[in-house]
Amino acid sequence: MELTVPLETVCRLIVRARELEAQVPAIETDDEDDPSDSDDPYAVIEDEANTSVEDEVRSLLEDLADDEIAEVLALAMIGRGTYDASEWDEAVDESESTGGDAIEQLLDMPMLAAYLDAGLSAFDLSCQGIGQID
Repeated sequence: MELTVPLETVCRLIVRARELEAQVPAIETDDEDDPSDSDDPYAVIEDEANTSVEDEVRSLLEDLADDEIAEVLALAMIGRGTYDASEWDEAVDESESTGGDAIEQLLDMPMLAAYLDAGLSAFDLSCQGIGQID
């Protein structure tokens, strides 16, 4: 298996997906101007209104060619155990059959970063030493 999507792109998706997963929906409904003024020490990580990370993940995916998006989805499916690494071609075929829905499927995965990371590991690939990931 050789990826057509650059490994650096997959690694960047992993980093941004981790940031997206780290966001915590706001619990309080009052009109606080500054969450750091709250008595809740976790209020500053509540980031419900900040969609910039999701927008960046979506933009990264939309900038990929159709075959590259299919590979990213196939990696995620292998990472979550839907397919085994030996079933790469089948995973890619299923990913390609989703059409334009692949991006939404990826964005709807609650553990996208972990799935992509596990998918890379299944092929003895990693993001170690690439960009921000060590």
